[in-house]
Amino acid sequence: MKEMYPKKGRVILHVDMNSFYASVEMAYDSELKGKPVAIAGNVEERRGIIITCSYEARKFGVKTTMPLWEAKKLCPQLIIRKPNFDRYRTASIAMFEILRNYTEMVEPVSIDEGYMDITDSYELGSPIEIAQSIQKRVLEQLDLPCSIGIAPNKFLAKTASDMKKPMGITILRKRDIPSVLWPLNTSEMHGVGKKTAEKLTTIGIHTIGELAAGNEIQLKSLLGINGIRIKERANGIDHRPVDPESVSDFKSIGNSTTLPKDTSNQQELYRVLEALAETVSVRLKRKNVLATTLGITIRFKDRKTITRSKKLSNPMQNKEDIASLSKQIFLKAWNGNPVRLLGITGYDLVEQDLAFKQLDLFSFEKDAKKEPLMKTLTTLRDKYGKSIIGNAGTRKVSNTDNVGTGTSFNKDFLRSFPQKKKEDD
Repeated sequence: MKEMYPKKGRVILHVDMNSFYASVEMAYDSELKGKPVAIAGNVEERRGIIITCSYEARKFGVKTTMPLWEAKKLCPQLIIRKPNFDRYRTASIAMFEILRNYTEMVEPVSIDEGYMDITDSYELGSPIEIAQSIQKRVLEQLDLPCSIGIAPNKFLAKTASDMKKPMGITILRKRDIPSVLWPLNTSEMHGVGKKTAEKLTTIGIHTIGELAAGNEIQLKSLLGINGIRIKERANGIDHRPVDPESVSDFKSIGNSTTLPKDTSNQQELYRVLEALAETVSVRLKRKNVLATTLGITIRFKDRKTITRSKKLSNPMQNKEDIASLSKQIFLKAWNGNPVRLLGITGYDLVEQDLAFKQLDLFSFEKDAKKEPLMKTLTTLRDKYGKSIIGNAGTRKVSNTDNVGTGTSFNKDFLRSFPQKKKEDD
């Protein structure tokens, strides 16, 4: 099968689960199959927004981010399910395990999509045969549909996977770009949002083909370095490698929650901050990082939202420290009005091994007692590697870990989920 692969260049797959949350619910409850299903939060808790929906629901005009009342108006028979993130996480872990049976070069992008570099997987078959095998195994083992794009780079693979849904497999080669991509409006191009597309029209660019031929000086003046980048993409140029380690490429870890009802009770708000601090602490420890800046978000009854942060002299990851400082920041920022949402975020993260703690009079004695243990750990790590031993609570998540939910949207997707899903997932 080696002749089916390029002598130079790569073969990239983009695997995209179809209507993931809804599909998982259908796999869990077969009676939902073939029916209009939507995943949405509890109306009483003001989370009555469609997160995602089945293709049967979309035929009625139901869309992601649509208010629940509007969706029910369009489709009275719509079946609503609350999100079950533990269930989705379990399905996601199983899906990525299947992908890693074909290559170690798997880069998760979010809970329901990822890239694969199968250039060296030719012994398993041709690219189309591998894609068919993946699609079949995911469907048979997990009862979940997916679409797969096959291309020489990430951008084209992502574009290809969007072309046929559900259960599509699409090959997109560079020679196909003029006929397939260039006639399309720029707003249909992956990586170009509505606002960017509107800006492009001000310099006479409406289609992807016009973008591909665009003046680089104009594009850079209008959009900065991103102008050059999207022109390259429009010409099918994308040198980004598939990076299995990119899931740990993050700058912040946070968690937020909308309160069941607006409240100005300080003790209730403190309890919410304590719960958020625990979640953020667990995620920091699992990533083996510490926060050097801590921020909080407060959304009031009138929807006014403020954020406040504090640079830390000592990096932190323990829930007690995070909770204590969060309360201090909150108390200084809070005007006493009813609160609708609270959030805690750790910023400017540093790896645990590189974190430098500035000892003060209060922590010196405690740290001094730990010094012999620290020296022993350092010796072990130097001899056998960093992963030989770690502090309690810092181990990496395994496939069997039963971890809690989060609400932050970042690449740590096995503990966090997008608050806003794309429409054609």
